[in-house]
Amino acid sequence: QVQLVESGGGLVQAGGSLRLSCVASGIIFSVNTMDWYRQAPGNQRELVARILTTGRTTYADSVKGRFTISRDNVKNTVYLQMNSLKPEDTAVYYCNAASIIGTPVNGWGQGTQVTVSS
Repeated sequence: QVQLVESGGGLVQAGGSLRLSCVASGIIFSVNTMDWYRQAPGNQRELVARILTTGRTTYADSVKGRFTISRDNVKNTVYLQMNSLKPEDTAVYYCNAASIIGTPVNGWGQGTQVTVSS
């Protein structure tokens, strides 16, 4: 059974930083592309960052240059370092593995709330 456990969210002032973590179990982590998504109230869930098994990364334009995704295949963990946070980054953040066509393959974990105050 796949389990995704996100943590590291919190309340931070604009311009601050947070580091999110997601521990995955029930999957062969090292062979999976891993993604971070976020969902703000009233909005659809959106893809924020992706890291391939090769380590190559891609980002949504809205976070490019501010967020960094990384992974530790020994710890089965994917991270999201978020710097220069803005109020519009406020959302619940989720991780997931990506299918070969880029869609999420698993059910969603509980997510971690990030709130950025102005």
